[in-house]
Order: sequence, then C-alpha cells, then structure tokens
Amino acid sequence: MLIVGELINTSRKAISESVDNGDAQYIKKIAIEQVEAGADYLDVNCGTKVFREKETMEWLINTIQEVVQVPLCIDSPNSEVLEAGLALCKYGQPMINSITDEKERFQKVIPLVSKYKAKIIALCMDDTGIPETADGRMRILKSLYVNLQASGVPDYDMYVDPLVMPISSVETAGMEVLDTIKAIKTEYPNVHFMCGLSNVSYGLPNRKTLNRLFVVQTMTLGMDGYILNPTDRGMMGTIFATQALMGQDSYCMRYLSAHRTGLYEEQQKS
Repeated sequence: MLIVGELINTSRKAISESVDNGDAQYIKKIAIEQVEAGADYLDVNCGTKVFREKETMEWLINTIQEVVQVPLCIDSPNSEVLEAGLALCKYGQPMINSITDEKERFQKVIPLVSKYKAKIIALCMDDTGIPETADGRMRILKSLYVNLQASGVPDYDMYVDPLVMPISSVETAGMEVLDTIKAIKTEYPNVHFMCGLSNVSYGLPNRKTLNRLFVVQTMTLGMDGYILNPTDRGMMGTIFATQALMGQDSYCMRYLSAHRTGLYEEQQKS
C-alpha cells in the first residue's frame, strides 16, 4: 500500500495563502503532520500559481525537504515545472503525477520518467478525452502500457489511475472504477494503482463516509495506492483495518500499532 499525502496543494486556501505570504513554517507543519500520520509520499501541486508555478514548486520542495525525508510526487501539467521539481528531489524514488496517452503529453513527460528513474502515475485518457466506461479506459490503457514498456518503464513503476469520477454527476461512476480495477488486475497483474479517492464523493454530503466505504471496496479488488488526506484518522483506521482483514498485515502489527496510538477511540465512541 502506498499512501500519497494530498494536502500540499495550492488549490487549498490555507496552502495558497501560505505560499503567497512565504509562510514556510505552515508548509513544514503540514508536511510533518502528513508523514507522521502515515504518508509514504507527499504530493506537491502548485498549479494554481500559473504565472510563477516553477518558482513556487522549487520553494515548496526545498521547504518540505528541510523537515521530512520522504519521496515526493511532483504534480503539474507543465513538463518544465515537473523537471524543476524532480531535479530538487533528494530522498527516495520520486513520482510524477502524471502521464496520459495524449501524444503531446506523453512525449513531454516520458523523457523525465527515464532521466529521473521516477515512478509514474498513468491516467487512462488520451486525445479523445476521458472515457466514462471501464471498456473505454482499458482500450486506452492497452496503448499506454505498450508505449510505457517500449520506453523502458517497468511494470512495478507504473501506477495506473482508474479515473475516479463523482457519483453525483454519473451514478455509475463508482462501478466503472471497480470494473476497471478488476480488468487491470486480470490483464496487467504486475502494475500498481493510484487514484484521487475523494473525487468519488464530490458535491455530496457526508463525504467522509462515502470515501471510507469506497476505499474498502477498491482495496478488496486490488487497489494499492491512494492520493488522500492521511491526517483523516477515520480513513487511515479504515485502511489499516482492511489490510488486516485481507491478510496484508503480518500478525496484524500495523492494526495493533494504530490501536495503541488511539486511532480507533473516536470511532468507537460515535
């Protein structure tokens, strides 16, 4: 299981204001909290700072690496920003968020995957847009997988995103993701997964409940990577419990450790 902390993103008001004010202490605080809560990677996204994205990315990465030593997931639609961020990564194997089978995007990002030996999040979309069905996503993945392999990317560095969409917009969106995961596990058993899980509940009340139930559904089908808020204690508790129930937690050690830290106390009271 790979947990990528999602909170250092300038689309979030508090992060945006901290960047504008040069408040490094707040950024450091959020980085530390995510790692202490269980994040394996930290996503770094400053895409809303369109006219100074490169400089902001560099500042964020340098600031984060002053206080934590985990690998980073560099998140940008701009290949120049991706390169600027990757060049500064000090710890572990970096991750790129993301690549698609869109011809221009692929050609710009794939050299960075090779140069920095990065893990890569692969989105099941191409120049025709975002497919709504599992069949459409698998059609695109077939081409994308061949192109990634031809470029020297091993299966274990591919993190396929099955494209989580809001069920508030498309009522079958959740089922299409589940069907996509099952198909990927059958046809490409050695690749990994990654997704922005909370997209599923966008626009709906009680989002945490929907998100926690969806993480269980996807994990049971083989999902092994998520971009999420690791400081959501209920979510992390759900993940640890599901791993234990699925036999993915040797002697239930992670589950017992989470129990000892009081992770489940609030849930038991409610």
